[in-house]
Amino acid sequence: MRIFVICSKSFYKNIPPIKENLEQMGHVIELPNSYYQLDAEKNAWALGSEEHTKFKSKMLKMSAERMGRMDAVLTLNFDKDGKKNYIGGATFLELYEAFMQDKKIFLYNDIPEGMLFDEISGFSPIVINGDLNLVK
Repeated sequence: MRIFVICSKSFYKNIPPIKENLEQMGHVIELPNSYYQLDAEKNAWALGSEEHTKFKSKMLKMSAERMGRMDAVLTLNFDKDGKKNYIGGATFLELYEAFMQDKKIFLYNDIPEGMLFDEISGFSPIVINGDLNLVK
């Protein structure tokens, strides 16, 4: 299966072992847009708010295009800043895009409680609770 990993930048450190395990299972893994360019957003901010807006727009459009070539998304949603199973704004938009493109949606951990709980539930994600063997 071709899987697009989506998550907050703060979870990038968790990606390598998950990627390796999924590849050993025979999956093809695509990493987040800015995974290899960690400073790209900071650099866009340094050029001003208009450049940052252009950067964010470009990243969201790139995600939608890349999503079209995937079979599924795996959302890495760990705890962040006291928020259990955190899913940020950009990741939520990627989840929505996956839903709109009829992709399988996997959540690494449970759906986070909060104002987007109902919407994320409506995407019918498969919650794997860290068990990568459930990604199929």
